[in-house]
Amino acid sequence: MLIVHVNVHVKAEAVDGFIEASRANAAASLTEPGVARFDVVQAVDDPTRFVLVEAYRSEEAAAAHKATDHYATWRDAVAPMMAEPRSSVRFRAVAYPA
Repeated sequence: MLIVHVNVHVKAEAVDGFIEASRANAAASLTEPGVARFDVVQAVDDPTRFVLVEAYRSEEAAAAHKATDHYATWRDAVAPMMAEPRSSVRFRAVAYPA
């Protein structure tokens, strides 16, 4: 299991658009066989900051996700919304529900 946290900081005026685009991407991502979980969470104390919590069944599934049309649509839609470049941290699951 590979878990990726994508840290995103969007422009204040882009929050609603980012949420809309990210909800669509998350819903489509959950139809991929290699995606175990795909959460979009928003900071309580700063609504312009988000974390995408992506859980993949394998490294190959993570790569396959990046090749989907819905990922490309999301990436291109949110690019102008960014207040700074997004960053990610990759994790290995050590305990998780079956």
